[in-house]
Amino acid sequence: MDKLLGTILILISVISFGQQMQVSPLEEEGKTNKRLLPRYGLLPKSEDEIAADKDFVTETMKQPQFKGDYRAASNHLIKLGFNYMYRRDFKTAMYRFNQAYLLDSTNTDIYWGYGGFYMNLGNYEEGKRQYEQGLSIDPANTHLLTDYGTYFMGQYYELKQAGHVSDAMKNLESAITYLDRSFKVDNKDQNTVYKLSICYWLKDDCEKAWQFYDNCQELGGQPITAQYTDDLKKKCKKRK
Repeated sequence: MDKLLGTILILISVISFGQQMQVSPLEEEGKTNKRLLPRYGLLPKSEDEIAADKDFVTETMKQPQFKGDYRAASNHLIKLGFNYMYRRDFKTAMYRFNQAYLLDSTNTDIYWGYGGFYMNLGNYEEGKRQYEQGLSIDPANTHLLTDYGTYFMGQYYELKQAGHVSDAMKNLESAITYLDRSFKVDNKDQNTVYKLSICYWLKDDCEKAWQFYDNCQELGGQPITAQYTDDLKKKCKKRK
């Protein structure tokens, strides 16, 4: 089960859950470097900083691939941010997420990036807060819904390991709630479908676990691991 949850959480760049023991070096640096704060901490900027931001936006929007579409440019920066985060270059990842904010401050996928940043630093409550902030603006953002659901999957795992079964199950139900909301918005997202299968497997609902597993396979099955397939077959005998 340890390896399984690790696989689940890596899908949103969360390596492990548990209590944060100390402030991370990047969070400490953020006290004097607003570029490491979501939305630059909404702090005042100097004239030079404002001018540099305007130059960045102007030069970025000159790139022909964006065709004047600020949302497309913002999404491109978010994608770059996640690429850096997967390489564990979290500082550059946050810089890219904030540049995405400069290009389109209404793009709620920015909070998807911010949440992942804090999850990676071990500050899960701040990561959760970023997801919630984005969802308060756009309750139907599937990226936020799925990763918010994954946060609860991690909480389920930690509480279950600690012997707090009742609280663990409450978090599992929360995970299913948000993943199901995401699925209703976009039923083609393999990541969401896969995690729903795992949640129902954890809940011992074999019928739904297989249903979403098969659905994920039909969509391409990219996130499915051999370990989960084996675990599913062991616990849930598939009906013919």
